[in-house]
Amino acid sequence: MSSLPDDLRVPFLTLPNWIKAAAHCGFNIEPLFREQGIETDLIHLETTTVSALQLVQVMEACVARTRGRHFPFVLGETFAFDYMPDIATFLTTSSTLRETLRVFDWVRALINPGLYVHLEESGTEAALVLESRGFEAEPSMYFTESIFASIYKFARTLLGDRPVFGRLCLRYPAPPYAAEYDKYFGVQILFDQPHNKMVFERGLLDVPLEGAFPALHRQAEYRVQRQLISLPKAGSAESGIVLLIQQTFAGRPELLGEGIESLATALSLHPRTLQRRLQEEGLSFGELQARARFQQAAGWLQAGELSIEQISERLGFSDRRSFTRAFSRWAGMSPSSFRRKSGATLA
Repeated sequence: MSSLPDDLRVPFLTLPNWIKAAAHCGFNIEPLFREQGIETDLIHLETTTVSALQLVQVMEACVARTRGRHFPFVLGETFAFDYMPDIATFLTTSSTLRETLRVFDWVRALINPGLYVHLEESGTEAALVLESRGFEAEPSMYFTESIFASIYKFARTLLGDRPVFGRLCLRYPAPPYAAEYDKYFGVQILFDQPHNKMVFERGLLDVPLEGAFPALHRQAEYRVQRQLISLPKAGSAESGIVLLIQQTFAGRPELLGEGIESLATALSLHPRTLQRRLQEEGLSFGELQARARFQQAAGWLQAGELSIEQISERLGFSDRRSFTRAFSRWAGMSPSSFRRKSGATLA
């Protein structure tokens, strides 16, 4: 079992999903919750939390109870945004898979603060890379299995008859039940890999989806943003407003060269309201802007598709020299040196 900090607590909005998965596996989960001291309060579910250790222990108990099926796969397969219908609407009305990727940030803020999923693209392939942060050691592989099963389920729903993933790479050794992976995913499974990731054809990211409904999609996004803005900081996770600003900068990098007024407009907030929220977090607009500029600049430099002058202009710097000074302060090296170190060649 993983070594977990005693005070690490996570939201438990997924309570109904655990109950449903246990029923599918033929046992009653209520005694297991009671043994672990987990409160089952649907009335106050939005504010209910459990310790990460409790969650690991109840997962292991569920695996031990299940016969004939692997509980983490069932938990992932039956997962639904029961108490987060706006996220479900956002997903099902997306125009492309690339649009859906924002959901991972929302899930980290609302469900699992230790969950990080990021996209890697290279040549004809792309991959969803799963990281877990906030743990003292690698979390139980059962949660990795459950997360990938859930991703696989939603991808199948959105893509229909198209092939979903090409291979699944996992950091841990093959377990005794490795054959269950082949049965469930039906793709190449590689164990003892450097990263946990699902690899698929890059072109799938931008294939038009049948359920696209732009008007509802925008409304669902707005409602999730309102929820995130009111979300307080929990433990080591970013607060909702900070996470929302990071997402907005990533999706609209042109805002990085503008002031707080433009960002406030993009968030449908009054500038004074945004300023007050940042002050409550002990942060400034300039600090978040600089952090986002560095992350965006580093990504563009590594990609090698834009010149340093183009990057400087896109980030709102007055000239290349100003950008070079700022980037050198952030990274401890010039943009040209950073690009050479990353292996990109564009000047």
